[in-house]
Amino acid sequence: MTLKLITANHAAGMAATMAGRANREALGFGGGVYPITPQTECIEFLAKQDIEKGHLVRVESEHSAMAVCIGTSIAGARSFTASSSNGLAYMTENVVSAAMYRLPIVMMAVNRTLGPPWNIWVDHGDTLLLRDAGWVQLYCEDNQEVFDLILMAFRVAEDPSVLLPVMVCQDAFVLSHTMVMTEIPTQDLVDAFLPDLDLPHRIAESAITIGGLDFPHEVEVHRLQLMEAMERVPRVYAKAQDEFEAQFGRRPPEPVVSYRNEDAEILLVSLGTTAATARAAVDAAREKGIKAGSVRVAMFRPLPEAALRAAVGGVRKVAVIDRDTCPGLGGILWAEVRGVLGEAMVQNYIIGLGGGDVRPEHLLSLIEEMHSRERAEAPLVKEVG
Repeated sequence: MTLKLITANHAAGMAATMAGRANREALGFGGGVYPITPQTECIEFLAKQDIEKGHLVRVESEHSAMAVCIGTSIAGARSFTASSSNGLAYMTENVVSAAMYRLPIVMMAVNRTLGPPWNIWVDHGDTLLLRDAGWVQLYCEDNQEVFDLILMAFRVAEDPSVLLPVMVCQDAFVLSHTMVMTEIPTQDLVDAFLPDLDLPHRIAESAITIGGLDFPHEVEVHRLQLMEAMERVPRVYAKAQDEFEAQFGRRPPEPVVSYRNEDAEILLVSLGTTAATARAAVDAAREKGIKAGSVRVAMFRPLPEAALRAAVGGVRKVAVIDRDTCPGLGGILWAEVRGVLGEAMVQNYIIGLGGGDVRPEHLLSLIEEMHSRERAEAPLVKEVG
């Protein structure tokens, strides 16, 4: 193991490079790449690497980038790409196709506000737009998790009982361009963790049809199979966590991460880097005598309902923090989890849109507001500038 001072973009590029090299004895590695701020550094780094039996295609659009990944993967090779914001929106047709073809593609998505008007800072709306696309979605809190979850993503995606694409999400600039000491393993350790990919339905010598016409019954069967595969993800992820910890000496995050929940009377629920800020706010609230706790959703698809219910327990007041909006509804995380939390009073706060700096004092004010709140109301947008 070595420690490197790198951005999360470079951490993702390193992890993808090592995952690609780990498949050199099988059918290799490849993908399509296209730049878009703020993920460009990742694919620039990746494109400069010498990967045995590896080939990246520099394409003219994000749609084509995913098309190359689909072709690479259906041929049986390990495949990776990265995108953000409107790039993700542009490749949506092929994002959906990758899941329907049951291809274990891994994509790093740097969360950025969708435009217009144009904004290059963090907002979770781009990846949450794809929540129904059939991809596993993991949300990172720090640079180390970006590296680790890229490796975990390949392990989960390529498991024969899953065979679904995985999106590893990180906050724009808060992670993508911030340099942090990150532990990088040796290639032999990554080789041992990632077995050779053997895609059972890859194109080979025998003629097969890919993407033919389905009649209603066949569609029902295929959608059921995809749903069942998604339901197996938590079990496969848990097994991969154990093996990752044994191999690398650290444990990837649980699907739901709790902080100071044991006696909490108020909980903050969040995605991504907001969770680190929430922990600081919880500590500050505790110093003021308010029993607060935090719940971080690290796995958004499949939604870990049982783990969420266990993390919230009998807490009556829950504030769900969204860095996104669904016009006509509210925050997307809130909309997803409020039905899981039983009798709790679940209030939605939308904060940090367009990259607004969410600080501990902002979340502390929400905790204090929840402390005096007697009932939930419509989602509230909190301005932080």
